[in-house]
Amino acid sequence: MKDKLDELFQKKEEAKLGGGEQKIKSQHDKGKLTARERIELLVDEGSFEEIGMFVKHRAKDFGLDKQNYPGDGVVTGFAKIDGRPVALFSQDFTVFGGSLSETHSEKIVKIMKLAMKAGIPIIGLNDSGGARIQEGVSSLGGYADIFLLNTLASGVVPQISVILGPCAGGAVYSPAITDFIFMTRKTSHMFVTGPNVVKTVTHEDVTFEELGGADTHGQKSGVAHFVYNNEIETLLNVRKLLSYIPSNYKERPTQIEVDSRFSLENSKLREILPDNPNKPYDMKEVILNLVDEESFFEVHKDYAENIICGFARLAGMSVGIVANQPQVLAGVLDINASVKSARFVRFCDAFNIPLLVLVDVPGFLPGTEQEWNGIIRHGAKLLFAFSEATVPKVTLITRKAYGGAYDVMNSKHIRGDYNFAWPTAEIAVMGPKGAVEIIFKKEIESSENPEQELELKLNEYIEKFANPYIAAERGFLDDIIDPMDTKKILINAFELLKNKVDSNPSKKHNNIPL
Repeated sequence: MKDKLDELFQKKEEAKLGGGEQKIKSQHDKGKLTARERIELLVDEGSFEEIGMFVKHRAKDFGLDKQNYPGDGVVTGFAKIDGRPVALFSQDFTVFGGSLSETHSEKIVKIMKLAMKAGIPIIGLNDSGGARIQEGVSSLGGYADIFLLNTLASGVVPQISVILGPCAGGAVYSPAITDFIFMTRKTSHMFVTGPNVVKTVTHEDVTFEELGGADTHGQKSGVAHFVYNNEIETLLNVRKLLSYIPSNYKERPTQIEVDSRFSLENSKLREILPDNPNKPYDMKEVILNLVDEESFFEVHKDYAENIICGFARLAGMSVGIVANQPQVLAGVLDINASVKSARFVRFCDAFNIPLLVLVDVPGFLPGTEQEWNGIIRHGAKLLFAFSEATVPKVTLITRKAYGGAYDVMNSKHIRGDYNFAWPTAEIAVMGPKGAVEIIFKKEIESSENPEQELELKLNEYIEKFANPYIAAERGFLDDIIDPMDTKKILINAFELLKNKVDSNPSKKHNNIPL
């Protein structure tokens, strides 16, 4: 037995070296961790149980039969994060540049299938040169097998992709199907075609960082949901994200214990909004004064900043927050904001995370660029997402709620459960000035002093309509509340809705306006 065990331990140590000491040093010299170091950082100490350690590729061509490393460039297995089980794979760049072969993909598919059966999240640590060219169509087929599993697992278990190196060509579509993408500055890149191909086809000179770096995808394309400075920071924030979400679609997020002595009243909320309704303010101040201390975890922080999405806790309860940001583009809804928030709403609904919607929206962004690029279709995505969502949905209108954007932002009409407003709320078809210029057009034009008449009609309109009371009279608002009491009221609303049951008509699946 001793000889057999010695052989086993020797083979395991060989497998742990991946491509060898020299390749590991090269990885470190690039400022990157190895596949196994990343796993150790991410999961609870001593919890990782590897499977497929001894798998080797079966290819013979191009001298591959002379290069055969145990594990074949990917470490797969199961572990725990904060005591909760997860499935994960970590691509090993020291073995064939982390390239995907037939057996490499089989290992990933195996843990994905097990994860779906077990109802646990799937985390992919991506660091790969792409398909293993020497294996030809077998490697392409391996990618397609993974894409299919990503699609089947969508909405069943959370899927998180962490890009920690190159991710190019077909490889980008697996992360794109998953729920969240993390990227690390300087060392991670994503693109369908690299800078050399771009130059050949379009004659554009572009660097790896400009074309597909973390900040490009975090700010311009919206492909990356989270961007951090280094791998350690990135992996710690993957752990943080998981703390807000359940393990599968049948479970609910974990509620944590909070200090019962914390104050439910917050007078600071009375002071955030400026007296002038046309002046901007930072909606994040409202959020931070509503949620549990240091609990707000923003998603897509640097993309479509006119809308805020993120997770937080209210009295220890996990909630998803969607909020207009008056500080950017006056908080209007445009194409990018609509798509960003629709995707977030659908994730929360898929995994039983209640939604808190904070509204200060003057409407949809006008202009030819928006119209020609399909603001109607893209804006409808957010309307669709809120309408189909059956999780608890609570809305608070802080100031403006104009036009179709009022309807879209989880109004009572699309199954908002609780709809509140501050006394500063203005709910109308459009802003007072635009409304007055249409309604009283003839009176203003025929007046001896049109400017004075406009001002007079404007003041009358504001006094009568620019307030929340007409909506409350019709039952479109459940209450108009003192900002100071907001936290207490929201907590009570979500507590009441804990066991809410709602459903949609039976169907194969819906057809969201993509």
